[in-house]
Amino acid sequence: MKANPSAKRLSPVPSAPRSVSVTHKAEIKPAATEGKYDAIRHDLEQQRRAILDEAVEGLAKSNGQEALPDVSDQASAEADQNFSIRIHEREQRLVKKIDEALERMDLNTYGICERCEEEIPYPRLKARPVTTLCIGCKTLEEQEEKIRR
Repeated sequence: MKANPSAKRLSPVPSAPRSVSVTHKAEIKPAATEGKYDAIRHDLEQQRRAILDEAVEGLAKSNGQEALPDVSDQASAEADQNFSIRIHEREQRLVKKIDEALERMDLNTYGICERCEEEIPYPRLKARPVTTLCIGCKTLEEQEEKIRR
């Protein structure tokens, strides 16, 4: 069937205007921020991969406790093991923070201070990519924490 060139094309019926409620400044991001954090995303993904690769390597090594004849050698080995455990716990927390930062990037809320909702300066994000607070709010948080102690 041939299309009739003289027939009018129907345009969709315009819908009633939708009401938009904005609860956070972070929900609406200008298009200029698209790709703004690509370098930071790359760094975070690389750091995450390195931590996980190192963890897999550590699991591949023998974890078995050796029976050392000398008590001081045994104590030293246990201290080393406790130190390694603390390092792994810190790395786990860092991986979690990296995952949260990557998720904020996906949601276009990355780079927005969780406390004052202002934009966190790029140099701060580059230096501390998992941060959720601007320098002013972080300073205030540390002062409040100091008072609570």
